[in-house]
Order: sequence, then structure tokens, then C-alpha cells
Amino acid sequence: MTQNTHLELVTEFYDTHPISERQVLDKLVQDGFDLSSLDQGILQDYDQDHFGGLAATDTLAHLANVGGSTHVLDVCCGLGGPARYFAHHYGSRVTGIDLNQSRVDGAIRLTEMVGLEGKVSFYHANALSSALPSAEFDSLIAQEAFCHIPNKPELLTECLRVLKPGGLIAFTDILEGASMTTPVTERLRQEMTFTELNTLDGYRELLEASNCRIEEIEDLSEEWAGILVNRLAMYRGLKDQTIARFGSSHFEKWDRTYSFFVGLYA
Repeated sequence: MTQNTHLELVTEFYDTHPISERQVLDKLVQDGFDLSSLDQGILQDYDQDHFGGLAATDTLAHLANVGGSTHVLDVCCGLGGPARYFAHHYGSRVTGIDLNQSRVDGAIRLTEMVGLEGKVSFYHANALSSALPSAEFDSLIAQEAFCHIPNKPELLTECLRVLKPGGLIAFTDILEGASMTTPVTERLRQEMTFTELNTLDGYRELLEASNCRIEEIEDLSEEWAGILVNRLAMYRGLKDQTIARFGSSHFEKWDRTYSFFVGLYA
């Protein structure tokens, strides 16, 4: 697969994703909040578009020693929910990068709405070649992001380049199942943009080969099974909004795709 094809797949996937800046804001209005006086304490309960919500974000923050003196890089930051949370809750300075321009634009607007633009910055960038300064960050966070990125050795090399010596990486990711066949991984690549799935042992070997010291590694498959089932129910709860934005055929395709994905793990 060429880089352009990868870019096109990821861009389309997130441009037509059920969770969007508009969906977040519509839900806030529906729940009675005034967007002109929105604060981060409210927004953080609506903008966490990753598995596990704030609890998962807190876990990674503790593993990466996120605090008031740290500069954090959020790789594949999406709409910026975790980045804003790190800045607001931990006092960190945060930079987020994402391959999708509409996600970056939404992250910037939401951040300005809650007055955190002085502590959080977002950039449209490729995690494989970000052009960020070397040895800039104390901590690097990624949540279900690396599965969308090809060439894991190149990715890790770039992550280590931008980290300060002794910097910490904490991430969660979708893993390749032992029984997955080529047709299954190809469908996930095409429909979920899981460009290159790795295994737990694969990540361990990759990190060790790069002279990283592994402080903790955990298989969360059992815990995530329930999270995936709940996420599918949430997406189905957004049926009307998804159809209004993209049409019924898109919703039906998304539902088939996500049901297939959840069935592999749950």
C-alpha cells in the first residue's frame, strides 16, 4: 500500500466518523450547556473519543509521569480530548499531532472554546515524519493510534527522536489476534484503517531492539471486550445524527464494519 493510499483511507475514515466536533457540540447543547461559557471541566466528559475514557487517559498519564513540568506529545490526538485533559488536570504543556486536518481544526476550536490555547497546541503532521524538534518532549502518549500507522520501526524511531533522553512513552493499541487470517486483516485495513497491527510480543521485541527499557506491559484484551461492545452500542445511539450527516448507506456500512471488528475481540 502506498503512502498516498494510506493517507486517503485514514482521512476518509475520520472525516466520516460518527464522533466529530459537531457531534460533541450538539450533545453539549442537547444536555443544556451554553457553548459561549463552556469550560474544560464540562467538555472533558464529552470529548474523550478513545477506548476507556478518562480512566484510561489517567492510567497513561501516571505511567508517563505526566505533571506540571512536563511537555507531552499526544500522537494521533484526534479532537484533542486527552491533550486538553493533561493541560487542565495535570498542568502540563501539550502538543498534539494528527494526520487528519479536520480533526486538528476541530481540536483547535474546542481548545479555544475552553481557553486552553496557551497550554495546548495542535499540528497537522505525520507521526512517521513530524518535523517536530528533536529531544523536545518529556512524555509521549498514544491511544489506539499505532494500529493506523505503517512501519512500526520507523514510527518508534521518530518517537524516540522527539523525546528527551530518559523520556517516557505510554500507549495503548489494537493488537493482532492469533487466529486472524489474511482476509480478516485486509478487511480491517480497508474498513477500519488498521494499516499494520502488531502483537504484544512484537511490540516487546521492537522496543527492546531500540534499547528501550520496558517498565510495564499488559494485555487488556479481556477488559477491552466489554468496552468494544459498549462502544458499538454508543455508535448505534448516534444513528440519526450519522444518517443526517452521511446518509443511511454510510451508517449501515459503518455498523457492519464495527460489528465485524467487535466480533473479533468480544
